[in-house]
Amino acid sequence: MVTSKSIGLTIAAALGLAAMALPGLAAQPATIDLSGETVGAEPKSLVPVVGFWRIENDSGKKVLAVDGRQWKEGQSSAGIADKARALYGERYAEFLDRVQVYAYFPYVVAPDVQNFTDGEITVRFEGLSGRIDQGAGILFNLKPNGDYLTIRANCLEDNLVLWKFENGKRSSVKWVRNTPTATRQWHDLKVRISGTKVEGYLDGKLYLEHTLAQPVSGRIGLWSKADSHMYFSDYTVIMAN
Repeated sequence: MVTSKSIGLTIAAALGLAAMALPGLAAQPATIDLSGETVGAEPKSLVPVVGFWRIENDSGKKVLAVDGRQWKEGQSSAGIADKARALYGERYAEFLDRVQVYAYFPYVVAPDVQNFTDGEITVRFEGLSGRIDQGAGILFNLKPNGDYLTIRANCLEDNLVLWKFENGKRSSVKWVRNTPTATRQWHDLKVRISGTKVEGYLDGKLYLEHTLAQPVSGRIGLWSKADSHMYFSDYTVIMAN
């Protein structure tokens, strides 16, 4: 059984801090270190909520994979009830109800970051396969009721989209086309949050800007879709003071 205590100990050991300064941010970067993870097993430093997530070896480096080749609609990750309880305590049942609604969209949660409001989240990703989708997203603003936001790139569509998941429905908030995202190549995805302002970067270029109705506040993680088979690496969080 996964407990909040064991998750806290695992993530504390898995996170490494690096010195970095960015304009406008009081940088406190934390990068999830996968080097101590077990190849073939679920990650310990991130909590799989929906879909099949495991650690794989890519040219000698451990990476996080989401494998949509095994995807079935409505299938949450193994042990989801215990994971939900560790993340949200007494409100876990409400969270579980919403997870089942969104089971078309695999995601994992960073358990140590309970409330991300301002800063940057970055990740590297590579699309391996997927006939329907090859989606890689940064999830944020995850609420105890399961609502969240995500900015995602797609190797099949060459677009960058800010999606909102609310009350059991998905809707696009901002859609940017012509964002080259070749499959079988590594790319950098970054989300920058300042109050209600959201910026989305792909491979270092600012493509997406949007102002939300409410400031960001909630948990964070990684996101994908349907039959996407993707690699993720170097998931880094910089929280502004």
